[in-house]
Amino acid sequence: MNDLTPPNDISHVIEADRAHIWHHLSQHKQYETIDPRIIVEGKGLRVWDAKGREHIDAVSGGVWTVNVGYGRESIAKAVYDQLIKLNYFAGSAGSIPGSMFAERLIEKMPGLARVYYSNSGSEANEKVYKMVRQISARHHGGRKSKILYRERDYHGTTITALSSAGQPQRAMQYGPFTPGFVEVPHCLEYRAQWAGPNYGIRAADAIEEVILREGPDTVGAIVLEPVTAGGGVIVPPEGYWPRVQEICRKYNVLLHIDEVVCGVGRTGTWFGYQHYGVQPDFVTMAKGVASGYAAIACTVTTEAIFEMFKDDVSDPLSYFRDISTFGGCTAGPAAALENMRIIEDEDLLNNTTEMGARLISNLNALAEKHKVIGDVRGKGLFCGAELVADRATKEPADEKKVQAVVADCMAQAVIIGATNRSLPGFNNTLCLSPALIATPDDIDAITHAIDGALTRVFG
Repeated sequence: MNDLTPPNDISHVIEADRAHIWHHLSQHKQYETIDPRIIVEGKGLRVWDAKGREHIDAVSGGVWTVNVGYGRESIAKAVYDQLIKLNYFAGSAGSIPGSMFAERLIEKMPGLARVYYSNSGSEANEKVYKMVRQISARHHGGRKSKILYRERDYHGTTITALSSAGQPQRAMQYGPFTPGFVEVPHCLEYRAQWAGPNYGIRAADAIEEVILREGPDTVGAIVLEPVTAGGGVIVPPEGYWPRVQEICRKYNVLLHIDEVVCGVGRTGTWFGYQHYGVQPDFVTMAKGVASGYAAIACTVTTEAIFEMFKDDVSDPLSYFRDISTFGGCTAGPAAALENMRIIEDEDLLNNTTEMGARLISNLNALAEKHKVIGDVRGKGLFCGAELVADRATKEPADEKKVQAVVADCMAQAVIIGATNRSLPGFNNTLCLSPALIATPDDIDAITHAIDGALTRVFG
């Protein structure tokens, strides 16, 4: 550990946490008898806890965020320099880092033109929903207000974002929800809902069936993750995305791609949708945009969408009447600019592709050894292994055993993830998303830990 590490006893920190912090995604009864986990330092792909123990972080900060790794002094310096010059001004005015990052970002996204800043993925998605509803009111006489979302996908924690949650356990006990959101079937071929060939096309056709059932004149947009994250790391089958694009254009349905997890290199391209040759109307992003060094989220649109909000200057309601207070923070785009430079200069997109292939290969080798692995899937450094009790029936592995695998890896000082409070009975996929700087040794250490954990938990 380096000089930043607290030198001696920090038991007072642990007690302050126990007494006052309300942690994310945690049942706090446990902290009456065990200490809450405190992470005190990170460097590269590794973090150290309050006891001084080093861990390999295979989930980039727990939720797929720290894409370029910990301890990047150049990002910290870029943020410091910007904060001294100008820390904040509301988004009703511009800033130098905001303008410069928007320009660099749009260079990576042909066909898109405008960037709206906010501070979280939930908020970025909610901006799209508001835009779609305002387009409906102003350009379709109130029609085409429905927004489709996909089973197993997830788009954020606000009440309206949860209205588009394809993960029932995420939404349980938080209703009633915003009306006008309609679910379409998932596209996980491993758990096929239809028989026959060309599964990707068939899964996309299910979207058309929902549009026809609801009425094309009522459906304004569809929101989809390019690769489903918390719903099981689902890579869409071949043919899926081109058919989705075709359906959207046929029925004048705006295509919103949620890149909060996949965006900024995670899958080996700048954005996940760029693997599939589609042209979205909206793209949202957050986590990896600044690798967690500052809060930033972006809602990116085409110029055609932007023009819909400036066509009648005589109408006092014709513009996008929205504000995100912390969308005016300059730290986010300053960090994002340096984050993007690092990805380019260190060739991290290629490294992500190469290390992702190694990770998938290692997981497939584990599947040959451990029958509990029913399916391996992923793209770039965004991979999953679905655990099953029986390969023939595909019965999901018991959730407690899946969590025992995660706990065993933690005991080995390797932090992995698993689907959590997402789908009743299907919280059974191990999730891996190490930083884009991962080396072959890192990848091998991660899968070695999983190998040992599977042996101990499942025999």
